[in-house]
Amino acid sequence: MAEVQRPRSAIIVGAGAGGIAIAARLAKAGVDVTVLEKNDFTGGRCSLIHTKDGYRFDQGPSLLLLPGLFRETFEDLGTTLEQEGVELLQCFPNYNIWFSDGKRFSPTTDTAAMKLEIEKWEGPDGFRRYLSWLAEGHQHYETSLRHVLHRNFKSIVELADPRLVIRLLMALHPFESIWHRAGRFFKTDRMQRVFTFATMYMGMSPFEAPATYSLLQYSELAEGIWYPRGGFHKVLEALVNIGQRMGVKYRLGTGVSKVLTDGGKNGKKPKATGVQLENGEVLNADLVVVNADLVYAYNNLLPKEIGGIERYASKLNNRKASCSSISFYWSLSGKAPELETHNIFLAEEYKESFDAIFERQALPDDPSFYIHVPSRVDPSAAPPNRDAIIALVPVGHLLQNGQPEHDWPSLISKARTAVLATIEARTGCSLSPLITDEIINTPYTWETKFNLSKGAILGLAHDFFNVLAFRPRTKAKGLDNAYFVGASTHPGTGVPIVLAGAKITAEQILEETFPRDTKAPWTTNEERNSGRMRREMDERIMKEGVITRVNGNKPGRRGSDAFEGAMEVVNLLWQRLVPLLVALAGVVYFLLFVR
Repeated sequence: MAEVQRPRSAIIVGAGAGGIAIAARLAKAGVDVTVLEKNDFTGGRCSLIHTKDGYRFDQGPSLLLLPGLFRETFEDLGTTLEQEGVELLQCFPNYNIWFSDGKRFSPTTDTAAMKLEIEKWEGPDGFRRYLSWLAEGHQHYETSLRHVLHRNFKSIVELADPRLVIRLLMALHPFESIWHRAGRFFKTDRMQRVFTFATMYMGMSPFEAPATYSLLQYSELAEGIWYPRGGFHKVLEALVNIGQRMGVKYRLGTGVSKVLTDGGKNGKKPKATGVQLENGEVLNADLVVVNADLVYAYNNLLPKEIGGIERYASKLNNRKASCSSISFYWSLSGKAPELETHNIFLAEEYKESFDAIFERQALPDDPSFYIHVPSRVDPSAAPPNRDAIIALVPVGHLLQNGQPEHDWPSLISKARTAVLATIEARTGCSLSPLITDEIINTPYTWETKFNLSKGAILGLAHDFFNVLAFRPRTKAKGLDNAYFVGASTHPGTGVPIVLAGAKITAEQILEETFPRDTKAPWTTNEERNSGRMRREMDERIMKEGVITRVNGNKPGRRGSDAFEGAMEVVNLLWQRLVPLLVALAGVVYFLLFVR
């Protein structure tokens, strides 16, 4: 009688967005999955804080962007957001952006309203330039979806493909800062601020972040900003339920102390064989997926005796990290009608506020900050006639490496005072008398509660040498059957990006650890990127600006005579050759000095 092969087993370390999503995907592929989570709740940073008085706060993410990536995850699992009881509420306007003199700008998906807003600041020609910016944001968005968020980069060698490099460099403008790029479309300093501050979603300064990330605000304006009724965690709760229906087992309050290996038998590369829990219990599995913070995991969970891991962990400690935050969660005794669901308060000294965070790892004297009022769009977030408010103040991450830390209690007090004073000065809303209860998350909270290295809330930074093949790989270094999913591995940070990463890692696991004829039970990234769709994307990129000339704020145009035609050819060669040489030089630099 033939032996019945048992289902393959997997242990997922961490029940953040990536861990929950990959658990459901692997279970759908027939894997016996167990998820281990140190906290007594799922979702990681994307979790909720409830008070005994009936207030609810989103602990981390609160703006649902890139809704297509959420829908793709649910559809791949054979269901939809709606079927799982997730109701998405659109925010109108997207948010209010408040300037130091009390004036404000209100981005919206309403094109007519947006035209009036833009022309008020940029003049009659401003809307045309805005549409040009929007078209470029669309190019960044579509190219990133196809060639970054739906593609794995298993090796630095993949960046030696000239066609891929040219496609990415010409379509994404990665060597130009988003601040400088915005200046090509907008004349006023304030509109440059409006269309660049969103790099903070990635934990980066707009003066350093690649222009590629205009795709974030393009998504807001083209697809809207959404909020799940009941809190952002409702999306992940639904994914937990889907996984459990497929057999996924969750063990909460279960910390992992280390990943176990076979030590490498008969000269072969070591393989992960399971984990040891903090209580000493050993759990065996065919593979391990780590959803804990990647830098933390390399330093604390993976075996240092495996060749290269200790050295790589040390290098990761020196990689550029994203910012941290001081987050206040306020229960109010009444309403704050001056505030919308999402509110951005920008510092007058815009560049200095970012320099303080990213160069000095401190709190700016005049901080920019974000105010979220979930009860404005979803009344269930607070008792009747009351508001729940989250104030997120970006700050530098913890210093470590022997450097003296800041006086964080003093900085927290300073941040609180600045937030309340700024809100009152710009909107006329006095929050202080309304606050009945306060919860605070500091950089130390993020570090201890979620094992985030340096308290960096968005993991590693997203500069050029921290993306694509330069970002830590989805497969553990020097170890088979061990993989990563989450903010600090490819493709990057943010809930929708991490959900895309869960698909990438799941498909890599099925390819590398399952029989050759095994097919993922969903439309794979390779299938999405092949054939007709790839050709359509290439044609779109060529049409939307790769071979057209750009003169200042004027849209590019093709040459109309022999001279201009010749110049177009020269321009095309220059556009393609120089970025390719720069990219190859970057690869060499990475291999010699960063890796």
